[in-house]
Amino acid sequence: MDLIIVESPSKAKTIAKYLGGKYRVDASGGHIRDLPEKKLGVAVDKNFEPKYVITAGKEDIVKRLADEAKRAGKVYLATDPDREGEAISWHLQTVLGLDANEKNRIEFNEISQKAVVAALKNPRTVDYNLVDAQQARRVLDRLVGYKLSPLLNNKLRSGLSAGRVQSVALRLVVEREREILAFVPEEYWNITAELQDKEKKFSPLRAALEKYQDKKLKISNKEEADAALKSLREGEYSVESVKRTVVKSHAPAPFTTSTLQQDASSKLGLSAPETMLMAQHLYEGMDIEGEGHVAFITYIRTDSTRISSDAQAAALQFIEKEYGKEYCPEKPNFYASKKGAQDAHEAIRPIDLARTPASVKKLLDKKHFNVYKLVYERFIASQMSEALYDSMQIEIKNGDYGLKASGKALKFAGYTAVYKDVKKDDDEESGKLLPPLEEGMPLNENDLKAEQKFTKPPIRYTDASLVKAMEDKGIGRPSTYASIIAVLNKRKYVEKEGKAMKPTEIAFQITDMLVKYFQDVMDVGFTADMEKKLDEIEDGGKDWRSIIADFYPPFEDKLRFANTDGDEVTDILCEKCGHPMIRKSGKYGKYLACSNYPACSNIVNEEKDTVSETPCPKCGAMMLVKNGRYGKFLACPNYPECKSTLPFGEKKGEIYEGVCPDCGKPAKKLKSKTGKIYYGCSGYPECKFMSWDIPTGEKCPKCGGALVKSAYGTIKCVNKECDYKETAKKKAAENK
Repeated sequence: MDLIIVESPSKAKTIAKYLGGKYRVDASGGHIRDLPEKKLGVAVDKNFEPKYVITAGKEDIVKRLADEAKRAGKVYLATDPDREGEAISWHLQTVLGLDANEKNRIEFNEISQKAVVAALKNPRTVDYNLVDAQQARRVLDRLVGYKLSPLLNNKLRSGLSAGRVQSVALRLVVEREREILAFVPEEYWNITAELQDKEKKFSPLRAALEKYQDKKLKISNKEEADAALKSLREGEYSVESVKRTVVKSHAPAPFTTSTLQQDASSKLGLSAPETMLMAQHLYEGMDIEGEGHVAFITYIRTDSTRISSDAQAAALQFIEKEYGKEYCPEKPNFYASKKGAQDAHEAIRPIDLARTPASVKKLLDKKHFNVYKLVYERFIASQMSEALYDSMQIEIKNGDYGLKASGKALKFAGYTAVYKDVKKDDDEESGKLLPPLEEGMPLNENDLKAEQKFTKPPIRYTDASLVKAMEDKGIGRPSTYASIIAVLNKRKYVEKEGKAMKPTEIAFQITDMLVKYFQDVMDVGFTADMEKKLDEIEDGGKDWRSIIADFYPPFEDKLRFANTDGDEVTDILCEKCGHPMIRKSGKYGKYLACSNYPACSNIVNEEKDTVSETPCPKCGAMMLVKNGRYGKFLACPNYPECKSTLPFGEKKGEIYEGVCPDCGKPAKKLKSKTGKIYYGCSGYPECKFMSWDIPTGEKCPKCGGALVKSAYGTIKCVNKECDYKETAKKKAAENK
């Protein structure tokens, strides 16, 4: 019996069901071979030769697959149709000892009986261009991550990681936050008038003031607003022009990975990793009562909007039957993929249109159903005719001032009968048409209002908007978006406020350090250009090793400088080997390290320990204040005879930071039940002051509220209605 090897057990179950026992189908569980976890695994001095090892925990799987391959008539490699899938097939071929020249690689865009049978009839050899593109990315990411992460751990704190694309994505989040912090709101005023024809034949309309002497008008303060109101009230309104048109709204393209993640975030509230998990299950197949394992949607990692002619024909037939011929476009809809898209396979779509969302609602849980419904409806809508709106715009004159009223009403639903784009189809003008006024018609003023507004800062990134930004800027690929966001959350480089991503303090430090020493690696344009080079490898025009060879030497030079920047050779000699000591800066402050490293690894703390007022609980000696990986702590001076330690603070476990603005006592650093840090007065319960940010002990000069310092160094007032804000640097300069 022939053997088919796929990645996941779910995929194996689905394919086995469709083939009816004619083939044995087994799963590798993803990669069976990779670079070693705790070693670089790349021979930099041997043309960047990667050293692959069997993935930890996969030994039994490899043995089982090897035994099955020996017994099989033929082995087919049916991993996913992308670079990663091609690399998994290559690793399987190598480890299992399969003939590299044999046509044993099959691929399909959907897991359906028709697609799998067709693939088995058309096997091919492994595509080594795809394999090389994946190898280049893996080696490049290993070199960057493996070299940069120790730098961050040595200079900042333990447990940090960097990544070629991950760190650039983090930079986007940090720079957006800095834009928000630096933003100064500008005042502006909106003026609207409720107007009606003098005979009151028609309903009133609302018009916005837009022009003065035929030029765009911007009202910046109350004085200007009052002057405009006075002139409008004294003047006469009349209709200057009426424009009636039919507006067409074209159906959106079927989903790519990016647009699916964006829509699932805005409509379903799902994170990018959650969306991809649900989509992965729907692609690989799920157990359905009475049917066994069933796949619902096509391959989910794609940047293409293309669909097969068969799928398009089936969609048009379905639309005509369910909605009527008028809902089918005169010519089938085709969509251009974004510039730089790989376009290797189709957009994401349902496999079988007979499986309508209504028919599977009771078979799927809520999240899987919602994602399937989203994919299904977007695909059907993408093949439907345009929506038509009756649109009307009325220009109104009052002396030198010009006002405008707009409205539109749905004339023909088209694709909106199935799918609504919130931003595109539900704008404030939808659903209302203006009264049938004529040019020259005089109007009465029923009401006139001026409303003060302030410009708003840029909004923080969400999963959806960060995915869109990465796609627009050409960094990362469909298969990496969700994993990048998952790492940013897992490492606590960002924290969520609702859907928004707020960078933590360490995110600013990481970004600043990497931008300082590795401007090219952290540059969006450089990262996007590297993606193009990886595409060139896939297309067969580039040698992958030459791309790494061009990148690595300059990167290594920068790394060497970053590790030694600030080092100072001293005249102090090492007490162990006699070589000069080097003064270095680390995450715990300055220290001395032997210049004879690695032969001598002697390190000496240059800063003298201060004696505390706390006696050692074991031997009674006055304990010393020392710096450690988690900050200051108390240690017995009689070490190593006495190894007693205590947390730094007046009492065990207490850390003091900041000053209470109400009573002047030190503030305690505390944790809420949910683990969030806050600060409370040490004089509690007599003084009940609390704050989420570090209290400075000072009062706001504007409103008298408490001044606090945020994690980003900004001094601000705790009173939310007060806009007082300044940087800690500026505050320190004033205090001097």
